[in-house]
Amino acid sequence: MNSFGLSPLLRQALQGQDITHYRSELLNKAAQQPDAQTLLDLALIMQLTFENEQAEAFLTAALKLQQTFNLARADKDALRLLVVKTPGDLTANTPIECILENAPVHMDVVYVGAGLAWPQELPPYDLIFVAVGEADTHNAVLADLAKALAHSPVPVLNRPQYIPQLSRSAAYDLLHTVPGLHMAQTYRLERNTLQQIGAGQVALEALGLNLAYPFIVRPLGLHGGIGLSKIDRPADLSAYLADVGAELFFVANFINYASDDQLYRKYRVVLVEGRPYLAHMGISAHWMVHYPYKEMKEFASRREEEAHAMLHFDQEFGQRHAAALSGIYDAVKLDYFGFDCAETTDGRLLVFELSNALIIHACDDAVVFPYKLPQMHKIFAAFYTMLKNRVRVLAAS
Repeated sequence: MNSFGLSPLLRQALQGQDITHYRSELLNKAAQQPDAQTLLDLALIMQLTFENEQAEAFLTAALKLQQTFNLARADKDALRLLVVKTPGDLTANTPIECILENAPVHMDVVYVGAGLAWPQELPPYDLIFVAVGEADTHNAVLADLAKALAHSPVPVLNRPQYIPQLSRSAAYDLLHTVPGLHMAQTYRLERNTLQQIGAGQVALEALGLNLAYPFIVRPLGLHGGIGLSKIDRPADLSAYLADVGAELFFVANFINYASDDQLYRKYRVVLVEGRPYLAHMGISAHWMVHYPYKEMKEFASRREEEAHAMLHFDQEFGQRHAAALSGIYDAVKLDYFGFDCAETTDGRLLVFELSNALIIHACDDAVVFPYKLPQMHKIFAAFYTMLKNRVRVLAAS
């Protein structure tokens, strides 16, 4: 059996196919000959079936055997890309295998992190893409990478020193003065502080922060709406903490971004060399918008609106927020990243969170979302063109 890739497995999982049957064959293979690639494939299968502890164990075992792996092969004249990752789940690194699916790129990955220093020997490469996502736990490896790649003889895309500023708290400091942009200031609060507020022992106003009810809270390090809740009064906070065992939380004011029809519209935008592209637009009756989800599948009118938004993005959304989008790119200084956003009632760009590891893919059901595939291919083509241009500039210099 050939090694699997993220994109084909993700496509099967999103379309409701059972991918657990691959596990037994891989486990049998690993029992007979525990090679690193088989262990890496097992880790990926376990991640996609939400068996995170087993996934971590197989990934650790794989990296004890080797540190570099081939992700995609291409002919001898193809661009040779070295991707830098760190151990973790699917949100830990840019899912570049999805972005470059079927692209004529020879792609190898090197894992770095605790106990995984920058190797002395690597496969040949023409440029480097740092896929390590923003996270508190990644700051040390990103700092080490910044030193290791400071004098790279080949282009380095998404330089590691700029990635930590994507964090919720740092992003506010970086972007809140950008014209036409609005963000809620995000604070880090310890569990004990929140417990005191919930119990009525400390008034929210006594913290001296720009916080008022309603506000939103979520544990540090979680994404995709996991652990995210809106708090309308102290009793809500006590009930929330009874269910969530984290010790450190992000807290920010809730901003009501409902449109006139009382529906919430959330956009996922990615910037490739500064040019914005719409990756999806979710429309929901609930303020916490996930994508894809039941409402987008049930309401053809919402899919039609998303299709229109994609087709006319440059002339409509992109034009409305041109100054803010340009300001974001200038401040962040990364070649590729994305963010979830909405529009405020007074017409500003409301940014929720930034990330260089958003899951961007072409795996949605093409029957239900026929307009998505051309849009994703446009993003992927722009990403590949960016790589080619960087290599071309190096060759010309």
